[in-house]
Amino acid sequence: MRGTSLGITAAMTRVGMAALRATAPGGRERWERTNYAGRTVELYAGPASALAVALGAGRVRPAAGMAVAVAGLCGAYDDLAGDHRRGFRAHLAALRQGEVTSGTVKLFGISAAGLVAGALMKERLVDKALAGVVIAGAAHFVNLVDVRPGRAAGAVVALGVAGMTQSELAAVAVGAAGAVLPDDLGERVMIGDVGAHALGAALGAAVVESNGRLGLVAHAAAVVAAAACGGAVSRVSAVGPFRSDQPSHHSCE
Repeated sequence: MRGTSLGITAAMTRVGMAALRATAPGGRERWERTNYAGRTVELYAGPASALAVALGAGRVRPAAGMAVAVAGLCGAYDDLAGDHRRGFRAHLAALRQGEVTSGTVKLFGISAAGLVAGALMKERLVDKALAGVVIAGAAHFVNLVDVRPGRAAGAVVALGVAGMTQSELAAVAVGAAGAVLPDDLGERVMIGDVGAHALGAALGAAVVESNGRLGLVAHAAAVVAAAACGGAVSRVSAVGPFRSDQPSHHSCE
């Protein structure tokens, strides 16, 4: 079943990309961005992978499919309305001043979806809370590493393959990520926040599906630590060996 789920999700992602490329709703200009290296890339991979992984995860675990769908929608909103702020601290600071940023919408929307999914996937209260942290944290983690071509999708493939022996949800995540990875690495597409958050939520749900309390504690600690270091990691990754005025891989000009 895991191999079937992987293949179906990969095929759905490729079909979705082809369909969006053929129709380009709203005009092709809406589906093109300039990446960190000045190359024009297409945005079809993000919505296509998000939809495919949401449907695939929903077939296996409806609660997981819901979390993936919400994560993708929140990411899509940030892709469309995102501002220059980086890191949770900046967005929370803006919220304290009465400004609701797209990052704040992502933070609370994905966190709420993760907690609801975790509550439905686990039985005990502590496990429910830990599961919610893992799902939401994994969504944010995958988006955090999406600063250069192929990093986010590659991370999902690498981490998901390791979990495929225990979770069909991991196969769903790997199928969608693997389908976009060649074009992402080739700098022909970018998955954006919509794809990164959806893939990350699916990966987190796979962890929840295959782990007991000790595993949930370890993974929750890891994603919380990643989020705490997120601002510094984003700044370092965005600069890297490139100029500091260049946008990151998922940034738009």
